[in-house]
Amino acid sequence: MNLKIFATFALLASFAFSEQALALNQQDIEQLKVTGNCPRCDLSGADLSQQNLAKANLREANLKGANLSQVNLSDADLTGADLEGAILNSANLQGASFTGANLKTASMENADLSLTGFISANLDTANLKGAKLYLTNFWGANFRLTTLPVGNVTSNKIYQWSLESPDNPECNHFKAGNIPGTNCYTK
Repeated sequence: MNLKIFATFALLASFAFSEQALALNQQDIEQLKVTGNCPRCDLSGADLSQQNLAKANLREANLKGANLSQVNLSDADLTGADLEGAILNSANLQGASFTGANLKTASMENADLSLTGFISANLDTANLKGAKLYLTNFWGANFRLTTLPVGNVTSNKIYQWSLESPDNPECNHFKAGNIPGTNCYTK
């Protein structure tokens, strides 16, 4: 009986230690600030607001719940990164790659998304209100209940955008379907 109790305690303790290992790593923050490279780092919940992280390599990084307000992530690589619940308000994201990134419930209010790639990204319930979109590539991205730059919220339907501009210049990049609250549609 004592052996079973000891084995159960050891198993529970190992889960507790593994959970701590997945928490924010201060060394990862320092590595990012010094080198600009931190692929697969755990930066969940980190306060990186107003940092200059231009051209940073954050491929597959964990940025869940991170504060990236007013950060400069221009030309940064966030391919496959997890930014669920991250705050990117007023951030400079020009030319950044969010290919395959998880931006579920992320807030990008008033962010500059010019020339940014969100190919196959998850933008479910994300907030893009007031964001600047110029040649932004949303091809294959999920837009379910997403707040668009004009404040409208999408339905529970997948929208697909691309770099190809339709005849209507105010509808830059829309590829298939309709954008609620706009005159943007495909023929």
